[in-house]
Amino acid sequence: MDDTYGMSEYTCLDTLAEFCEITVQLYKEEYIRQPNQVDLERLLRKVEVRGFPSMIGTLDCMHWQWKNCPTGWKRGGKSRKPTIMLEAVVSFDIWIWHAFFGVLGSQNDITILGRSPLFNNLTKGKSPKLDYYVNGRQHNMRYYLADGIYPK
Repeated sequence: MDDTYGMSEYTCLDTLAEFCEITVQLYKEEYIRQPNQVDLERLLRKVEVRGFPSMIGTLDCMHWQWKNCPTGWKRGGKSRKPTIMLEAVVSFDIWIWHAFFGVLGSQNDITILGRSPLFNNLTKGKSPKLDYYVNGRQHNMRYYLADGIYPK
């Protein structure tokens, strides 16, 4: 860090931590949070029109390459280069209201589910109850649009 920025490692890390704290303070009320009841109602109205009753977002994971990954942590992902997984939920208006970085070297979307706070809350029943019917069958928990890799 000294050569690149002319600062000590401690100063760089302290500055980064301060930047992150300020960013969270500035944006947490509007962006860095799960949907409240008003948000849920807005999301549900919009997706109902699009044919997805009670779907509250699109869920997916992606690998991000970590160029400067510490050597001791390196494990390859799909590309055999060090990666970290990002799990995110996005609504129709491109509001990313959930983001979770999985462990380094996570091999696939299923691997990350075991550590995801989103799915931990769902399995503990900590999600808004929403009664709706699909194909004549009643359901009461929200759901996410996802690709075929996720369990049903």
